[in-house]
Amino acid sequence: QAQLVESGGGLVQAGGSLRLSCAASGGTFSPLTMGWFRQAPGNEREFVAAMRWSGGSTEYADSVKGRFTISREIRKTTVYLQMNSLKPEDAAVYYCAAGVRKGVWDYWGQGTQVIVSS
Repeated sequence: QAQLVESGGGLVQAGGSLRLSCAASGGTFSPLTMGWFRQAPGNEREFVAAMRWSGGSTEYADSVKGRFTISREIRKTTVYLQMNSLKPEDAAVYYCAAGVRKGVWDYWGQGTQVIVSS
């Protein structure tokens, strides 16, 4: 059973940057895809970014394109989300997710809070 542990959230001023990390553990774990979602109060959880573990192709929500970058470190089974030019509307709890089956997010982290002050 894989476990995902996020870190790197916090308080940042608008225009600033944060880097989130998500480390996977739990025996042999070979994801197809890892990604990030976020949920702001009163909103549904929404997709932010994803990366195919093999090959490294990426996908982003329109709202973060050009500002956020997803990357991975295969040896550590860790995925990162570099967030630049943060806006108040980026404030949310950010969740890491991993899929070992095509089209399914099988595992979720506990979430890390990002607060953006204006």
